[in-house]
Amino acid sequence: MAVPELLRVLLDEAHLPWDQAWDITRKTLAYTNHTLLPEALEKWPVAWFELFLPRHIELIFEVNRRLLEDVRRRYPNAEGRAQRVSLIEEGGERKVRMANLAIVGSHSTNGVAAIHSELLRTLTVKDLAEMYPERFSNKTNGITPRRWLLLANPSLAGVITHSIGDGWITDLSQLHRLKPLADDSGFRDAFRRAKAQAKSCFADWLKASGGPVVSPDTIFDCQVKRIHEYKRQLLNVLRVVVLYSRVRAGQRVTPRTFFFAGKAAPAYRFAKLVIKLINNLADTIQRDPVANKQIKVVFLPEYCATLAERLIPASDVSNQISTAGYEASGTSNMKFMMNGALTLGTRDGATIEMAEEAGEENFFLFGLTAREVADSRAWYSPKWHYEHDPEARMALDLIFQDHFSQSERGLFAPLRKTLMEDGDHYMHLADLKSYLEADGRLCGLYADPDGWTRKAILNVAGSGKFSSDRTIAQYATDIWKVKPCPIP
Repeated sequence: MAVPELLRVLLDEAHLPWDQAWDITRKTLAYTNHTLLPEALEKWPVAWFELFLPRHIELIFEVNRRLLEDVRRRYPNAEGRAQRVSLIEEGGERKVRMANLAIVGSHSTNGVAAIHSELLRTLTVKDLAEMYPERFSNKTNGITPRRWLLLANPSLAGVITHSIGDGWITDLSQLHRLKPLADDSGFRDAFRRAKAQAKSCFADWLKASGGPVVSPDTIFDCQVKRIHEYKRQLLNVLRVVVLYSRVRAGQRVTPRTFFFAGKAAPAYRFAKLVIKLINNLADTIQRDPVANKQIKVVFLPEYCATLAERLIPASDVSNQISTAGYEASGTSNMKFMMNGALTLGTRDGATIEMAEEAGEENFFLFGLTAREVADSRAWYSPKWHYEHDPEARMALDLIFQDHFSQSERGLFAPLRKTLMEDGDHYMHLADLKSYLEADGRLCGLYADPDGWTRKAILNVAGSGKFSSDRTIAQYATDIWKVKPCPIP
């Protein structure tokens, strides 16, 4: 909306000619895209504009007329391209394509992780990127180390400062100096003590705030993010159900506390049902005298930054398990990494760059790549996995035969429809076996405290790129062309 509004001000109030007003508008604005999800690439009905903002839709139509004129001049006999780049989606109810408007009306468009920016440029708005290649760039997200390490995790921050000084607080790239300390037994011991302290502090805080009692001696295994099908909390649930099934069959598993946290959109029924399943699973396991000694599931309500500042430093494992090609960047992944949690995740969002910085051998990556997801879309069959993967079938049967909803028969039938009848769009079953294999490797490493701590240290050492200081400096330098203003 900034595009037509600034154009309106310059034309109607400043009385500038069109070419000058359009040039100023475009040079003034820049667009950062934060998601590739169709529902977030908003399309607003033309009728809304005609009713509430008639002057703005007049200007949008004029911008679109000039745009399509330019497209047809540059690409003759390519009417399909003109239809795709048009600011107006025709057919049925006419709508304004807001992302197209933002791209056309600004001088810069960027995504927020390397893979996201590449998919944006080559798939989502491919035609516009071909028209304006010089406008497209990447600016990988970052987080502030002052809040997410110095303030949130004073024990670990103290260990780091004692070892390399406090320069990392304002220059996070200095964390790379921790890399050789991964082989120092004294530093590993100090690092482990800091993690143990953070886990004990979180357990004490959770109990004091009315939450459940959790054991710091278990692996703290976390998935913290908005509840959404593509982020695949349901895949995590299936993993826990498989582990629960193994315990019921007499196997022993590494003692773990699984934490889930995040909010769901008010009308997002699928997300609410997944939250219900998590809580029912937690209750069922808690009532099982054998399983509850090895597995505990906790859904943390009222998720907020205050909770995250306590949970993230205490976490051993970070689950970043979105369907490859759907996560724009993520920032919780960076927070966990910076606090020494090991990532169990797909090659998606900024997790790809994180693994590049720390070394893939220090991550537990699994699952289909974005290209494999796209290439298998036409023939993927969740029923094949149900029929050929005994553990997947066992987990699904427990859910769909009401093992976790005995007093609410049929409660989770919509999940069956999503997974088995509607094609499992986000490919939970395709990645489950690979997820469990990576989980097994992770638990195997946990039995080696020095090996685990070494990888955790290398993760912290590799997290320096993911400071918001770096991100903001790149926006300032590359997009806004502004220089720092030193404070005397």
